[in-house]
Amino acid sequence: MATPGFPYQSFPKGWFSVCDSDDLGTDELKTVHYFGRDLILFRGATGEPHVLDAHCPHLGAHLGHGGTLVENTVRCPFHAWRFDGSGRCVEVPYATKIPPRAALRSWEVFEGNGMIMVWYHPEGKPPEFQIPLIPEWGSDEWSEPQRREFKVRSNPMEMAENTVDDAHFKYVHGTNTMPESTSEIDNHILRVTSISKVDTPRGEQQSRIEIASHGLGFGCTRFTGVIETLVIISGAAIDEDHSVTTLRFMVKKLGNADAERGVGKAFIHEIDRQFSQDTPIWENKIHLQRPVLCDGDGPIMQLRKWAKQFYLN
Repeated sequence: MATPGFPYQSFPKGWFSVCDSDDLGTDELKTVHYFGRDLILFRGATGEPHVLDAHCPHLGAHLGHGGTLVENTVRCPFHAWRFDGSGRCVEVPYATKIPPRAALRSWEVFEGNGMIMVWYHPEGKPPEFQIPLIPEWGSDEWSEPQRREFKVRSNPMEMAENTVDDAHFKYVHGTNTMPESTSEIDNHILRVTSISKVDTPRGEQQSRIEIASHGLGFGCTRFTGVIETLVIISGAAIDEDHSVTTLRFMVKKLGNADAERGVGKAFIHEIDRQFSQDTPIWENKIHLQRPVLCDGDGPIMQLRKWAKQFYLN
């Protein structure tokens, strides 16, 4: 992996976002690259999303480059073999028999919370947990989500450590105080609660942050105290060296559209600022399996204990 000293060679198992729902229209075919491989995504006339490996098992053509959708199937641009959403070859137009091994890998798909996610397991095993639907998504009481995407030369676990690294908020991001974080492992979920003090026009107020991470590919962060804000976070490994993190920001409506836009704009500016500060550290640090920690660092080792379950080696 990109970070020297990182102990795991495989990509972590879990649910990972490969596309936003509104980026894949009906009868649309897209190509993406995650987990070190090319994938194709498509919606047929039924509207159901499908994700398949991208290369035809016949002679290796890439179905995302010149392939076409025909009756809820994707047709190879090379010899017109057609594959349905399960990856099964349903037609070889010039043959009387379809070869038994004529199939593409079909990925387990979950669509919800504005994204299309796939289940990844290094050994191809089925899903071990599910992703919850976030009640605020699509609610009239919350603003429309605003999206930011960041590509970083690092891995999902290394970046996840920031959520419990209390000291870095002050010394990297310049906050006035350090939050106090506690964490709890709930099977595949890591729950983190952070309490901090925030300067506002009305003086210093207490802010509460509650994070629920469902594996290393999906998390939900709720901010309360000053104003209610929700951040839905997804991340995935692109290849052995790079990961992508996508954040979707929502603000509980205040009854004042200008105020809501102002809060959202300020929040996004702050996240952009913090990512720009974190990125050069992530991309140039090493991973110490036995770091020298002190009592103000936050529950970093507990996060590592939780994250270990998602790696096979």
